[in-house]
Parts: sequence; C-alpha cells; structure tokens
Amino acid sequence: MRPMFSEGDEQRITEAIARAEKATSGEIVAVVAAASSSYLYAPFLWASVVALLVPWPLILWTWWPAAWIYLAQVAAFAVVLGATLPRPVRYWIVPGSIKRARAHRRAIEQFVAQNLHTTSGRTGVLIFLSLAERHAEIVADAAIEARVAAGTWQDIVTRLTAQFTAGRHTEGFVAAIEEVGGHLATHFPPGSCDANELPDHLIVLDVD
Repeated sequence: MRPMFSEGDEQRITEAIARAEKATSGEIVAVVAAASSSYLYAPFLWASVVALLVPWPLILWTWWPAAWIYLAQVAAFAVVLGATLPRPVRYWIVPGSIKRARAHRRAIEQFVAQNLHTTSGRTGVLIFLSLAERHAEIVADAAIEARVAAGTWQDIVTRLTAQFTAGRHTEGFVAAIEEVGGHLATHFPPGSCDANELPDHLIVLDVD
C-alpha cells in the first residue's frame, strides 16, 4: 500500500488517541487496512465462467472441429484472466455485498487481534477502515454498546468516510477519535487506577 500517512500524520493520530484516553477509562485502537482480502479467486471464477460458455455458440452455429473449440476455450480463459487479474480490476468485479462482508469480518478479526475484547472494563473501541472496499466501521465492546445510543457509531463512520473521500485522511481519523473519545468520557470517566492497556499509534495493515 502506498504510504497514506507520514510520520507526522501518524504522530497526530497517536496524540489524538492519547488525549482521548486521558478523559476516559476506555481504550481506542485505530486500524487502517489496504484491503480486507486479495480477492484472487475472482479473476479465476470469471475466467472459468466465460470459458465454459464459449463452446456453446460455436457448437450450435459453426462447424469448427472440437480441437478448435477447445483452443477457443483456453484462449478465452487466458484473456479474461489476464484482464481481471490486476488488483484494481479485481476490486471492481467483486460485488459490493461481498466486499462489505469481507471488510466487516476483517474488522471483527482486528477487534480480537488487537485484544480489544480483553480490556478490564470491556470498554475497548476499534476504529477500522479498509481502503479497497471503502468501508469504515466502529466496533465497540459489550459495556460500551449497552450505553451508547443506536446509530451513534454509524454517524461517526459517515463523517470519517466523507473525510477520506475528500483526501483528508489524518483529519478524518483525528475527528473520529475525538468523537469516540467524547462518548467514552461521558459514559466511562477515568478511574483511579486506569492503565493504558492497548497501543495508541495507528496500526496499518497490508493486503493478506
């Protein structure tokens, strides 16, 4: 993934997380992924479907020998595979519902991988963005979900994705962190023995 955040940008995000966590006993982790899947299966699937369809019109409407039809099949498979194998094309040919489902699964995986489910007060929040799928999501642990009004996280996600679309990547993350931190501070003020249990820096993931 081409670097989207400079060292200065990452430092701003780190500082935003640290500021937010000073006002709450909750924990915030920010993760950005280049993509939630390589989708390598998609070019082979499309190429196979096209190759399977190619012989039928040739059988019905031509007198081509079987060997020629087989070669046409192989050629169709190779052409479609070559055309759909580049990464941007792969992301384009996969249905949006599949991409959203894969990005959601990656968000849940990261919630567990970053140990957000192990915080002492069950007050961990993940701010997750998957670039290829253009999918953002906020995943909160049980204690937070029980207190924050429905639709709150989606409103923050909508503003975050709008900032990314406008090219204001760092500003988007910082604003989302501040908003999440505000809700955590309201419901989970800092305690006497708060420990910074999770990393404050932006976590950047490449494609699997």
